[in-house]
Amino acid sequence: MTTFKELGIAPDYIKGLQELGIEVPTEIQKKVIPFLMQGGGDLIAQAQTGTGKTAAFGLPLLSRIDPEAKEIQGLVIATTRELAKQISKQLFRYTKYTSKIFTEVVCGGDDIERQVASLRRPTHIVVATPGRLMDLLKRKAISLDSVKHLVLDEADEMLSMGFKKELESIFLQTKKRETTWLFSATMQKGVRQMIEGNISASAHMVRIDEAHTVNRNIEHYFSYCQRDKKLEFINDFLRQRGAERGLIFCRTKAGAVTLCKELSEKGISIDVLQGDLTQKERDKVMRAFKKERVQFLIATDVAARGIDIPGLSFVVHHQLPDELKYYTHRSGRTARAGKKGISIALIEQKEKQRLGKFASELEISFKPLF
Repeated sequence: MTTFKELGIAPDYIKGLQELGIEVPTEIQKKVIPFLMQGGGDLIAQAQTGTGKTAAFGLPLLSRIDPEAKEIQGLVIATTRELAKQISKQLFRYTKYTSKIFTEVVCGGDDIERQVASLRRPTHIVVATPGRLMDLLKRKAISLDSVKHLVLDEADEMLSMGFKKELESIFLQTKKRETTWLFSATMQKGVRQMIEGNISASAHMVRIDEAHTVNRNIEHYFSYCQRDKKLEFINDFLRQRGAERGLIFCRTKAGAVTLCKELSEKGISIDVLQGDLTQKERDKVMRAFKKERVQFLIATDVAARGIDIPGLSFVVHHQLPDELKYYTHRSGRTARAGKKGISIALIEQKEKQRLGKFASELEISFKPLF
């Protein structure tokens, strides 16, 4: 069995990993870490969410930081505030027994003046969302001149969120970098275009799965369910889950809010995450869900970006998503870090052909749920 020691990770980091319950490397960690630890250059990795990407790039990144140099050496770009904070928290935990490496998170929704003040302290790694990083650059509150290592996490999602110009600017302002490591669940056209000219043509390629990188620890089910019967189905399903926790995805904000209200009235411990919430309201919902004061969460595709909650047992699709890639991102919220999970799509008879297309293009099989 491959161990972190065999991958080249130092004992002090391994001790930190063991305290987090991380004993056995995931597939992406086995493929990425040795290359990066041996001083490898640019990397392009296609891997779905929940496969252990943070440790895959985080451990080699930390090992390349010089703690004595009081300058920003590593820059990690994340899609959302939640994901940025999650990455920063993990990097901090990995370094519990190592030389002190200082990481700062800069993202929208937090006080920018406080972030400006924090960046005046010695900082080795910055984890940022694209928009807030641009704001800080305009203020000249941050310099990327000393960045040696640039990491782009969930590159396809960043493009979907409209951050193309910001990413182009980041590439331009980190021209002195030695390496660029890009992670993406899909290799859509926009991602391929971004790679050209910004990442070495000889970049090391890693692909965890030959299809659309849907996590193989997820079992996929479907159930025929008319629109007016979906509330009853979901209510019954949630009541059967015991202490298990999970996510329900809706296509629209209005649908998500209505479903949450109806399930709450039936006594279900549930809340909703949708795009009209203020950052303060979003934080409150996420805090309650993470601390398990709420058992289930309803979300829209846009609002759910960056959600990383360990231990979710299932995902329910109230409707199939509009785009194929969203099925990958939705279902990837379960079965994280080597655990098992299930994904259930509620469809009407007329959607049978569309479900078949999802199965064919993602190379997965949907089993009927009775």
